[in-house]
Amino acid sequence: MKNAIVVFLMLASVVFARAQDSSLTKKSRKDWSKVNLANRPKDHFLLQVGYGTWTKRPDSIVTAGIPISYNFYFMMDFPFKSSPQYSVAVGAGIATDNQSFDKTYIDISGSKTNKIGFINVADTNHFKKYRLTTTYAEAPIELRFTSDPVSNLKSWKAALGVKVGTIIGAGTRGKNLVDKNGNTVNAYVLKERSKRYINSTRISIMGRFGYGIVSVYASYQINTFFKEGTGPDVRPLQVGITISGL
Repeated sequence: MKNAIVVFLMLASVVFARAQDSSLTKKSRKDWSKVNLANRPKDHFLLQVGYGTWTKRPDSIVTAGIPISYNFYFMMDFPFKSSPQYSVAVGAGIATDNQSFDKTYIDISGSKTNKIGFINVADTNHFKKYRLTTTYAEAPIELRFTSDPVSNLKSWKAALGVKVGTIIGAGTRGKNLVDKNGNTVNAYVLKERSKRYINSTRISIMGRFGYGIVSVYASYQINTFFKEGTGPDVRPLQVGITISGL
């Protein structure tokens, strides 16, 4: 985990440096403190679609497909008076993660073992499509840089921050039961819900870089996904696209 955090912070530092350099294309720096931003909107919607993966995942847990994450936040932006290229943004929103698995059954309630179980069912009946979905209420806070705060939709942007979330739902969904040879046994959907062994609090570091309303982002959960001692020590990592400034 330490190595992942170090790499993330190094990349974030490069992002900020490049964003700042892009604002200095002229021979002299503009005095942004004299710019009037009274008409600049302070509230923004922030939409994210990302690819999610579990770092530190043991080889015994076999994932499949394309795990998609969806994040939606409402943010309030507060520029610094003396340097409005920089601002602090705070907000709240909902984040949903989907992780798919191959020939795996998740004993999500773990009522018999007091642990969440990942069971290999390759040699017996199993679901052709199977996923774990988690939903969080999150509160992000960002330090932002905008190369031209007057023309917010036509400038380079970068952001670093942290978000704290609380889990509001978790469950598995299996679709189309097949035998070990892939032949359909029963075309139905099985849903099971439990957040018993998933950490109730999620703390993530994040960074973004882009132009106008589009940017790329990355976020990394620094605490464990599962409660200590109840599951593997995995840490979700997301990378994706952000639409902001709407």
